[in-house]
Amino acid sequence: MFKKWGISAAALLLTAAVILPACSSKQEPKEALKAAATKATTMTSYEMKSKFVMNNLTIEEGASATDGMTTQILSMLKNAEITVDGVYQAKPMQTEATMVLNLKGDMAMSFTVPMVITPEKVFIKIPSIPFVPLPETLVGKFLELDLKALAEQEGTEFNPATLDTQKAQKLSNEVLDTLMAEYDEAKYFKNIDVKDAKLPEGVDAKQVIQFQVTNVNIKEAITILVNDALPKIIDIVGKEEYKDMLQIDAADLAKAKTELQSGETRAEMDKGLADLGKYLTINQFHFNTAINKDDFPIYQDLVMDIKVSDPEQGTNVGISMTGSNQYSKINEKPVFKIGIPQGDDVVTMEELQEQFGVMGSY
Repeated sequence: MFKKWGISAAALLLTAAVILPACSSKQEPKEALKAAATKATTMTSYEMKSKFVMNNLTIEEGASATDGMTTQILSMLKNAEITVDGVYQAKPMQTEATMVLNLKGDMAMSFTVPMVITPEKVFIKIPSIPFVPLPETLVGKFLELDLKALAEQEGTEFNPATLDTQKAQKLSNEVLDTLMAEYDEAKYFKNIDVKDAKLPEGVDAKQVIQFQVTNVNIKEAITILVNDALPKIIDIVGKEEYKDMLQIDAADLAKAKTELQSGETRAEMDKGLADLGKYLTINQFHFNTAINKDDFPIYQDLVMDIKVSDPEQGTNVGISMTGSNQYSKINEKPVFKIGIPQGDDVVTMEELQEQFGVMGSY
């Protein structure tokens, strides 16, 4: 059972890994994506809108009926929406975003969580959450998380390199180049007509590229990912220039690569892939990237509809979701609506703990 779910997880990892930024004349899909990955590293500021919707989530447990709590949770998660609107700038690094969570069903609820990120601090606005009693003195204030102080409390040294967004973009570019090089363009990538891409209003694209995984190519795709791409990606992650940012032990990376390439691992994967059709069905999975005349990625959307089964237990899990990212005002002067919280608008972690301590004394 573990192996079967592990192969399914690898399939999702593969598809998640190719959430690509995209590529002035129309180019071949892989060429366009590589060019745009490089172009994306020049993004020093932008506004962003993201949306994810759980269109359907079902769990069938053989002949047994799903219990009441599970049914209630599924009801809440079906058609649940998460939206994030944000603004980012690289220097000085500052990001603000507002996340809105909408849950449906009999216990429908909605709450909004604004947040601000700077090189050394994260501020999270404390929301009013239904069924969770919070002191009125806290609701609406920003909880300040001092990253440097938290590191000291844990006995470690705060490393600002972990928030080096430009180096992270460079790493992402290297990984994407390596990943795409392993996959056949004709099987996995294609241009789709802009007018057929269902782009939202305001998205002016010159080219839309689609990456698609189907029941036909999923076995090959996972094999390529594990046998060819991941060992090379591990080598990239282990480069000296990314050491401070990632803080991953070189010995751990070497061990992971050895295990990945071992005969036992290969045999287990081959065995799991042989029966993949019994427990993983891809009804639809594709990821589109739209690029504008300046070669920047301005819109991405994901459609996923899969079913994961365990024939031995009679369990079937169906997941259908859509997601999108939209970028605008790239490299323009950013306008921050929240700003950096200060004064009475801020509550520290210590003050938060004190407030809950007072509540617990009653």
